[in-house]
Amino acid sequence: MRLHVRRTEPELSPDNADTAVYVHGLGGSSTNWTDLGVLLAPWSAGIAVDLPGFGFSEPAPDFDFTLAAHTEQLAKYIAGLGTGPVHLLGNSMGGAIAALLAGTRPDLVKTLTLISPAVPDLRPLPSRLSDPRMALAYLPVVGRSARRQLAAMTPNERARQVIKLCFADPSSFPESRLAELAKEHGERLSLPWAMTAMSRSTSDIFRVWLARGPSSIWSALRAVTAPSLVVWGDKDRVISARKARRTARTLRDGRLLMLSNVGHVAQMEHPTAAAEAVLALWQTANADDGYRR
Repeated sequence: MRLHVRRTEPELSPDNADTAVYVHGLGGSSTNWTDLGVLLAPWSAGIAVDLPGFGFSEPAPDFDFTLAAHTEQLAKYIAGLGTGPVHLLGNSMGGAIAALLAGTRPDLVKTLTLISPAVPDLRPLPSRLSDPRMALAYLPVVGRSARRQLAAMTPNERARQVIKLCFADPSSFPESRLAELAKEHGERLSLPWAMTAMSRSTSDIFRVWLARGPSSIWSALRAVTAPSLVVWGDKDRVISARKARRTARTLRDGRLLMLSNVGHVAQMEHPTAAAEAVLALWQTANADDGYRR
């Protein structure tokens, strides 16, 4: 298997440093973790992945873009690192994938951090989007016109739309980061698998949201045994912050950090607060692990 990844090297000796693996959300990429990865570099080697079909990871011809398939690929990748259990962090769709992995492969996960994970939120979709056309773009037939209109947007317009949706205060996003995001969006426009990855992954998220029993997200969360942290912004437009407490309570060993005036991507909008909470989780887990040994 091949995945495009970005790494932050640990400031500790590589023999003593833990490994953190960062998993982005729907339509995102490894660059969503740049700031948080740097802040946590003194304590871990960081690996931010581009999931198949997103960022610059080319999917295999038979990849079906389900959450289960993303989870399987990520598990194979982490197992192949040979580092032992990792600190696993996921945002939005990446949070759902991280929860599924932690619940089914506890041997691979030392701690779990979920930032606004994609738990079921069945509010009307248009009310949550920065552009109502996005709600139509992934539908057959009727979505063609919306896709053409969205495709005509410049990379800079696309980047600003994403930040408008995901940040409580879009003006706080640095212009340098906006330029990086626009450049990446421009480069990804030519990738032939990009629209397929978005549409099929989106469809499967809704399928899993409607699932009951062992295949549901809530069942996956209940199966997680690793020490866990849930981070949520109270101004999240994508996944309601009202899901935060239930998510943390569903985890066997979960704690919750609510951030005021923060949106859907706390690791980007308020990376320092997120890093402090993640580090506290890691230190507690490491202390408990040393005590058990």
